[in-house]
Amino acid sequence: MADLPLLIPVLVAALLGLLVGSFTNVLIWRLPRGESIAFPPSHCPHCDHPLAPKDLVPVFSWLLLGGKCRYCRAPIKVRYPVVELLTGLGYALIAWQFPFAEYGAGTLGLMALFTVLLAGSAIDIDTYTLPDELTLVGTALGLGFAFANAGIQSTAPVWGLPSPEQALTGALLGAGSLVTLDVVGSWILRRFRERQYPDLPIGYQQISLALLAGAWAGPWWGLGAALLSAAANAVARRVLRVPELLTLGGFLVSLGLGPSLGRSPLEMGQGALLAAGAAALAAGVYWWVQTLLEKRRGPAAAEADAAPDAYDPSAMGFGDVKLAAAIGAFLGWERLAVALAVAIAAGAVLGIVQAALKSERRLKFGPYLALGALVALLWSEPLIRWYRSAAGL
Repeated sequence: MADLPLLIPVLVAALLGLLVGSFTNVLIWRLPRGESIAFPPSHCPHCDHPLAPKDLVPVFSWLLLGGKCRYCRAPIKVRYPVVELLTGLGYALIAWQFPFAEYGAGTLGLMALFTVLLAGSAIDIDTYTLPDELTLVGTALGLGFAFANAGIQSTAPVWGLPSPEQALTGALLGAGSLVTLDVVGSWILRRFRERQYPDLPIGYQQISLALLAGAWAGPWWGLGAALLSAAANAVARRVLRVPELLTLGGFLVSLGLGPSLGRSPLEMGQGALLAAGAAALAAGVYWWVQTLLEKRRGPAAAEADAAPDAYDPSAMGFGDVKLAAAIGAFLGWERLAVALAVAIAAGAVLGIVQAALKSERRLKFGPYLALGALVALLWSEPLIRWYRSAAGL
């Protein structure tokens, strides 16, 4: 009986998770289709019949209906109750590990992160996309919850939830790390040839410029250089090319020459990644706004402005870049490092398996980022302590 007061918040969190899991299914279905998550009310995707409250009870409605629609008897995917159960379990585990009495709104923030990760993973598996409504909004939520975290006192502050400064650093490093892998990897895939289809006014060219400028002048000067290049493109109404031989080549050479010029490679790398992350998020927000404006202008205008089918090869999806930013915003840079290490290791193993089986070549990296984030959230402390001990730090 003494443990009952501790279990009640966990049980309440589990019930909340079941309800939010039902909403998560709405996100998974509607966001990739560009539909409103509020209107129309819940309906069967097969017959469009509105669903009554008795049809929407998490898990139990699916079980009582035998996994079929009450009105047209079409099968309902088992994923619906699975998502609800996973959300209930995830929320309960978060409430147990991060009690609301100690972490306050920070606990709710971690639950929001869980929903972003679960919905994003399911959508990525289905469509190879990660909607901006999850990734960019998730990044903003992570930064917002960091202000609530600022008042939390912890006896082990390294393992507490991030402060606003730590959340911003985590978001920029998350985006910067993956977008750097993308631009450098894509350059290698193109055999060091220039991009044929650069974005106007802001895109990968500006991110590469931010890498170089950030390495020497710091993150905010790097972001400034990227935005200045984008502004020049906008004024000229055409792409004013910034050669990657200069930006990416210069960045890689800079890391090698920095020590001989009295610069720390670690500081240069950090400045470059922060600048690239800031430029990547600026580009992501710009193109998200453009997409929303095109939708308001109507399908004809959106089709006329659509990107061409031709594109440069990419080493990493840009949705993954923005999801890493959201993870960094919620967890901070140290847990982010664990999340990225786990995700890359898991993705590499699957890539080897896919190559051996000669199966699908494209890797859906979102679920691995989600896995890495959950491992980092729950077990980053012992993992980092083990690494420091093994490295003699």
